[in-house]
Amino acid sequence: MTNSDSLTIEDISQEIEHALSHDSITLAAKALQSLRSQDVVQLMHRLDFRNRAVVYRLLPKDRALAVFEMLQPRLQADLVHALHDEEVTGVFAEMDPDDRATLLDELPAGVATRLLRDLPESELELTSIVLGYPANSIGRRMSPEFVSAYQDATVAETLIRVRSRIDDAETIYTIPVVNRQRKLMGVLDLSAAMRADHDTSIAEIMDEPYSVPATESAEQAAIRCSNLRVLVLPVVDDESRLVGILTVDDALSILEDAQAEDQARISGSEPLRRPYLATPVRSIVKSRVVWLLVLAIGATITVQVLEVFEATIEQMVVLSLFVPLLIGTGGNTGNQAATTVTRALAVGDVRPRDVFKVIAREIRVGLTLGLLLGTLGFAIASIFYGVAIGLVIGLTLMSICTLAAAVGGGMPLVATKIGVDPAVFANPFITTLVDATGLVIYFLIARAVLGL
Repeated sequence: MTNSDSLTIEDISQEIEHALSHDSITLAAKALQSLRSQDVVQLMHRLDFRNRAVVYRLLPKDRALAVFEMLQPRLQADLVHALHDEEVTGVFAEMDPDDRATLLDELPAGVATRLLRDLPESELELTSIVLGYPANSIGRRMSPEFVSAYQDATVAETLIRVRSRIDDAETIYTIPVVNRQRKLMGVLDLSAAMRADHDTSIAEIMDEPYSVPATESAEQAAIRCSNLRVLVLPVVDDESRLVGILTVDDALSILEDAQAEDQARISGSEPLRRPYLATPVRSIVKSRVVWLLVLAIGATITVQVLEVFEATIEQMVVLSLFVPLLIGTGGNTGNQAATTVTRALAVGDVRPRDVFKVIAREIRVGLTLGLLLGTLGFAIASIFYGVAIGLVIGLTLMSICTLAAAVGGGMPLVATKIGVDPAVFANPFITTLVDATGLVIYFLIARAVLGL
């Protein structure tokens, strides 16, 4: 084996993969010692089910826990199935309650029940708090392990309280401030407490409270945390009592998951929820085939439109040459609008009630784009096919761009209003809809201009 000091992380990872493929467990274990926990996670993303479990078993106990917590929930679930009960039980008990709840959502009911049964009572109580909230709420993703301060306590008393719970709390840099009934009254920056006199009341140095309800969606809570630019977002119940906290790293993780899901659905597939190389081929096929079937069925509408205007095409065959250009431009225009508005929804720039404002704005945008592209299309088509055909192409481009932008901008907002993921209503469906309506507009304009 080559000296690991002269090897890159990629070289070591390839060496481990080679060793595993030849069942050289000793060589793989030796090479693993040269990798950091983050590098081991990246390596496991590339391995199949069997070798992933082998690598995990080769890790020392402390590193195994760190690696397990870094893995995606679906990969954690795979490891639970691959490992013995005693191995899983130890790791499960060491996890944070919110991470534990996320893993349980990926496991069969029987396995989840068995793991919960073996938890220490104190950890079971914390996990039960998180599991008591709906699956997609921030209550399910919050941490119930936090340290709070009382508003009528002194700085000295609070610092003693923080030190006594420093090993159990998720974070101590931003501390929620409560009254004796646990109602959120403010937030305290630890640095402010460190600078203040020991006999100063917490109420004098705390900041105004900000929070999110435990029943709020996880994505909306994460967006709020990001918009506020805070390290910790307190989570409260219906009576404004503190029940947990959302840390900025968990908020970023939620937003990354949401972005990956939206991106997959915009492109017409379901999110894999595993690294690509760690995802079985059947799962990749399953994530794509349903959408392809739906879109294929939707595309038959376009075929029906062409059939209706078959006589028009026969009288002026040249019209068929421009069909790909027109439906492609319409689809791209609609997709641009939908992607922009979906992003604006995600960051809170627009809300469902802004649907008419957005549509009005997109009509203006689409009309401007249509005028630019239509003028160019008119000029080029006129040179090669005559002014009449050029006029048809120019007017159609202007109309299609205006329609596509309005539909693309409005559909994500309508989807949100009726409780559907706006990404589902984005590119694939908009493309299919705009293709069909765009062709109708095209042939109607051609009939009117050419007198067909």
